[in-house]
Amino acid sequence: MKQAVLYVGHGSRVKEAQDKAISFMKSCMPLVKADIQEICFLELTDPSIEEGFESCVQKGATHIAIVPLLLLTAMHAKSDIPEEIEKVQKRFPQVKVTYGRPIGVNKEVTKAVVARIEEAGYEGEKARIVLIGRGSSDPDVKRDVFGIADDVRTLLPRAEVLPCFITACGPNYRDVLAQLSEDDNTPVYIVPYLLFTGILMKEIESEADQARERLRDVRVCRYIGFHPHVKSAYIERVQETILNKEGAFRFQGESHASHSS
Repeated sequence: MKQAVLYVGHGSRVKEAQDKAISFMKSCMPLVKADIQEICFLELTDPSIEEGFESCVQKGATHIAIVPLLLLTAMHAKSDIPEEIEKVQKRFPQVKVTYGRPIGVNKEVTKAVVARIEEAGYEGEKARIVLIGRGSSDPDVKRDVFGIADDVRTLLPRAEVLPCFITACGPNYRDVLAQLSEDDNTPVYIVPYLLFTGILMKEIESEADQARERLRDVRVCRYIGFHPHVKSAYIERVQETILNKEGAFRFQGESHASHSS
């Protein structure tokens, strides 16, 4: 048996985002026990999933654990990546494939959210925390973000945590910000639940500036990105996919993203 891990990033046209994803996945490799470790991307960036899979096989892999680097459970994890795996697996039917979950709801990720809030100056006071996810028509995205919000409430019991989204599902973050009352001077911490920065962060900053016209204290936290706690959560996903206890992650043309944490 020769075990490989194939790390799957989303891909980006922005070189900085590509470089950060590659650097992050490479930083995980020394912490993972596998004979072969390769990086690939779903779209927009090379190598492709097919090319990454082929590279693992060429290096002698008999088992490949494929692990998506995604914060939330959505169609990329459920359909797009599995479709690409299915195509290439037909060419190499002798290779055993396991397929991991997105990071999803995870205690380590909750710690990363809290760390970003504390970096912005939170010290346990009464506050409003606006947790902004990217959004999707897939209901599991909403489930994940609301689950993380519940966990943040547990760690920060004095804070009111308001999960919301940029697009495709509600509540919309613009509406949440607009509805915040201005009469009690409660500080507002905006937490972008995103792996990468870019145009979405600019939009959030613009909305925060508008909110500051009527709210005394509005702070935009750093986006979650590749915080050390995110790294811990991702490595958990890699390790469980390699171990494949009770065959839970055996790839059969479908995602295992809905498995509980």
